Amino acid sequence: MDAQRLPGHGKLTTVDADPRKKIVFLIGSMEGGGAERVFITLLRHLDRSHFQPYLVLLRAEGEFMCQVPKDVVVHTLHQSRRYPTLAGSFPLMRNLVQLLRRIRPQAVLSTGGMNLALALARPWLPRGTRVLIRECSVLGARLNTDTRHPRLWRSLYRYLYQWADKVVCQSDSMVREMSEKFHLRQQRPVRIYNPIDIDLVRELGRSGENPYSGPGPQLVAAGRLSQEKGFDLLLAAMPKVVECLPHARLTILGQGPLRAALAEQIQSLGLSGSVSLAGFQQNPWPYLYHADLFVLPSRREGFGNVLLEALALDTPAVAVDCPGAMREIYGGNPAVRLVPAGTGLAEAIVAAYRANKYERITPKSSPDWLAKFALKKVIDEYSALFLDEKLKNGPLAQIIHEKQTVIPTVYPRIS
Repeated sequence: MDAQRLPGHGKLTTVDADPRKKIVFLIGSMEGGGAERVFITLLRHLDRSHFQPYLVLLRAEGEFMCQVPKDVVVHTLHQSRRYPTLAGSFPLMRNLVQLLRRIRPQAVLSTGGMNLALALARPWLPRGTRVLIRECSVLGARLNTDTRHPRLWRSLYRYLYQWADKVVCQSDSMVREMSEKFHLRQQRPVRIYNPIDIDLVRELGRSGENPYSGPGPQLVAAGRLSQEKGFDLLLAAMPKVVECLPHARLTILGQGPLRAALAEQIQSLGLSGSVSLAGFQQNPWPYLYHADLFVLPSRREGFGNVLLEALALDTPAVAVDCPGAMREIYGGNPAVRLVPAGTGLAEAIVAAYRANKYERITPKSSPDWLAKFALKKVIDEYSALFLDEKLKNGPLAQIIHEKQTVIPTVYPRIS
């Protein structure tokens, strides 16, 4: 176990005179994904007059490491770049418990692959530590497609998630799944939408240079290059799109295990001149802002942050009606064209572009619609969760609004 003194980051002190509540954020790494971006946003905006954040990682690596605020103490549990074996998981559990007993936090918030580890560690944590599990996927669908024995895994999750104080779900549909399929008690799952820093997205999106060239239309998609994101489905639809719109160009942002397979698919479909894999971008928002259309082809989507970011930039979107929060994000928004799963993706892309280009229909998202995903609202909800209080219009909410301290992050320009 290593309590890292990363360059520019704070150090863990032995004198516990700080009256602020210690909050530990537990995640596998800071690779470029939606859960990691959510943690970065929470770390940046959590009120420093009330909370002292810590970041605990399985491995201190990933594209978002450079965005961790300088005052956050960063710890790693595992030095190897390879994932631990089953036998190696026990020392990691011991390291996690020892570390949390040293820090003695008010609350620990985990996400992704660290959720079960935190639940298993619960009996050995300091008394009074709140265990908060953030479920970032449509769990039932993920277990069915990504595991060999989904019934066994479902039983394990059902048992261990009962040990959490709260299970944070990203949508009302996920809350229902946790209650109905995983039998969590009524008050245990809570819905908190992912935070979207709308002002930052708009500032960096509109100030960045146009990354595209050529007549277009310019289509953009973004996310981890993995099976659930459905980029193979989007590529399969592109020949028909190019047939109708010969100058159409698709840019896919993101990294992931399927990059080589997607590159091979691009070649086999003869799309080398029409599709590019642009990799991870520290500032992806100019790509969204300058695009003619954003496409979300996911097979399942826990929340879909990038769809909200595109809509905040007034870029119309086509999205597959997949399991997860899609219906709640959509909400009848005229800027989104929702497509039934498995049918009509190419036709929807062509129709949406033509509606915007030739019929001069440019639907925009209303401020009221975006407000429920606003940064301040979500930060307040997480603050209440950490303190085990209802934080809506009470005195604590007013104090946080008046004294909120935000740690700035400098984003590199896109060249």
